[in-house]
Amino acid sequence: MITSTSNAKVKDVIRLQKKAAYRKACGLYVVEGVRMFLEADRERIAAAYVSETFLEKPENCRLLEAVPYETVQDHVMKAMSDTVSPQGVLCVMRQANHDPAHIIRQKNPRLLLLNDLQDPGNAGTILRTAEAAGMDAVILSHGSVDFYNPKTIRSTMGAIYRVPFLYADLAVIIRQLQAQEIPVYTTDMQGFDYRKASYARGFALMIGNEAKGVDPALAKIADEALMIPMKGKTESLNAAVAAALLMYEACRNSL
Repeated sequence: MITSTSNAKVKDVIRLQKKAAYRKACGLYVVEGVRMFLEADRERIAAAYVSETFLEKPENCRLLEAVPYETVQDHVMKAMSDTVSPQGVLCVMRQANHDPAHIIRQKNPRLLLLNDLQDPGNAGTILRTAEAAGMDAVILSHGSVDFYNPKTIRSTMGAIYRVPFLYADLAVIIRQLQAQEIPVYTTDMQGFDYRKASYARGFALMIGNEAKGVDPALAKIADEALMIPMKGKTESLNAAVAAALLMYEACRNSL
């Protein structure tokens, strides 16, 4: 049993929780809670930790069958956790690696491109909605938020396991999609009604930074700019809300 927050393994988990650069260097990330544990691919679990209190319930012990784990005292679990009230179980997971060529070359791809999105909550909500709408993958610019941020992971409600995503140079990705005659749509208040666009043979939807929108250089090479009609005095929508509207409409009208 681990009894001290000075334990090397505990310190390592805390660093993974707090440092995006460390997560990237190690190829690892942390998930917390019973649901995230149950949905995790067992082959991707690098380590599992449970609290003393968690093990007091027989039903919790049954959940851990066939999964190696280490027990930690409750105060240690609290130090390792990124939540105010830890559920008592967390896992260190191996990050997934997805081939951009495979994603782009699939038949009629339904892709979401995120250009320098910054808010972890928005990112998690978008990934969760991408799964629900039926998107094939999410591609982020290198300046975007880390999808393995603890807050983002919680917001995904498990979609982090199921929706392929990767970081790439969006200008290169856009050119590759266009070479395959896959239209790339950006968003702009001067664009045309998003409900009238063609999504039948695949598409890529590009959502920009919460404050600045899509990079003008990327907007310039996109095929079309889409506009979401709005009434009243509203000038813009939250990035996650805009992404949800676009994804559902596009997937509804795709093959």
